[in-house]
Amino acid sequence: MSGDEPVLELRGISKSFGSVQALRGADFVLVPGEVHALLGENGAGKSTLVHIAAGMIPPDDGTIRIRCVDTKLRSPRTARALGIGLVHQHFTSIGALTVSENIALSMGPAGGRADRQSLSGLPERLMAGLSLDSRVDRLSVAQRQRLEIVKALATGATILLLDEPSAVLAPSEVDELLSLIRDFVARGGAAAFITHKLREVFIAADRVTVLRRGAVTLSGRVSGQTEATLALAMLGTAVPEDGADTTRPSALPVRSEPIMAHFGGIPLRGGELIGVAAIEGNGQRKLLRDLAERDSAAGSVALVPEDRTTEGIIPDLSISENLLLGLDRDPGWSRGRWIDRTRARARTTQLINTFGIRADGPDVAVGTLSGGNQQKVVLARALERRPAILIAENPTRGLDIRATSFVQDQLRAAARAGMLVLIYSTDLDEVLALGQRVLVVHAGRVTEAPQGADRQVVGEMMLGLVPKRQSGSGER
Repeated sequence: MSGDEPVLELRGISKSFGSVQALRGADFVLVPGEVHALLGENGAGKSTLVHIAAGMIPPDDGTIRIRCVDTKLRSPRTARALGIGLVHQHFTSIGALTVSENIALSMGPAGGRADRQSLSGLPERLMAGLSLDSRVDRLSVAQRQRLEIVKALATGATILLLDEPSAVLAPSEVDELLSLIRDFVARGGAAAFITHKLREVFIAADRVTVLRRGAVTLSGRVSGQTEATLALAMLGTAVPEDGADTTRPSALPVRSEPIMAHFGGIPLRGGELIGVAAIEGNGQRKLLRDLAERDSAAGSVALVPEDRTTEGIIPDLSISENLLLGLDRDPGWSRGRWIDRTRARARTTQLINTFGIRADGPDVAVGTLSGGNQQKVVLARALERRPAILIAENPTRGLDIRATSFVQDQLRAAARAGMLVLIYSTDLDEVLALGQRVLVVHAGRVTEAPQGADRQVVGEMMLGLVPKRQSGSGER
């Protein structure tokens, strides 16, 4: 790391949203030539801190210094003019426009044309595979994430802030992303990135800052930390063991009727937790949606969609109203054909407590919650329907350690209650940890991995290769 003065200082930053105190006198310092990881539970204040640094929201209190000068970031435009680029948690590009048009929009009216000549200063690796004439909705997930970084750097950013940039990427794509970030700081930039994956901190970061309930609990060099010390700073306790119930799972009625279904021609039955592994774009999403949408002889099907912001929630509606979607005829929420608002609010309060949703009551707009708490709302609604089949796409994407453990416990509990549970995750380790059986989708064809197959065997199957025989495992 460079010994130069900080390029970005946030000192004593406080911010409240109504009765919710998002930040409590938080400090964050970024110096040239470093990658700085920002950690914390969902709702700890990480995104709020980054959004303040990017000029998106003003702090209630505290000081912002850019290159040792006290600064008022009155808007994102002010921040961009000072060399600050933000890569949002969710893609912001317009799918119907081309790559070039989206870059030009990010550069603004004074930015000129986004062509190869004007973008020649960007790293070639970053532009690899990105055709300026391609429509964005035809890009892969990894290409769209790369485009978000290109858009930030095209404005001349020397300070790069990334809000969970790896959440939608496969493991190999994450490694490439982290390498691109390291290249950026090696060229004189400074980068801060939010992540929930401790592995990424130790691979890419020089320093780390941890937030818990809006306050900094740890800040220092990564070389002096372990997973245990970071988890303790984030949670106030040790890392939850895989499969350990950290919160009492919701009481699910045990299904007595048999459940049978097929996925790509492979028979499945109730009580199984099936892991689905695939590289993005191999048809797994269509297969899962076909199963979710068809009339199932086994009974109802509930879907936890991978994009909760566009398919899982209606941000402007309250938690109670979001939970009501699809439950308007449920006796726990209604009386006859009419929704019982009092009953619905009472049941919402129960689910908020059961699922550990951090919110100031059932009437709070779900769009004001952190991503992890929104995910809990979506999962709570799916389980409240007591479906025969539960399909979960990337159910722990963007969740912190504690929330991830909780969601995984709920999926296991659903299978124990007799549901047929299918989970698709771009995190292969999660698929292997959860799946009692693992199905691999390649080019629209589904095959079953040998019992006990490791990540190398499953990875080869994801690439369409015939895996080498693994010691101690059978072949199907």
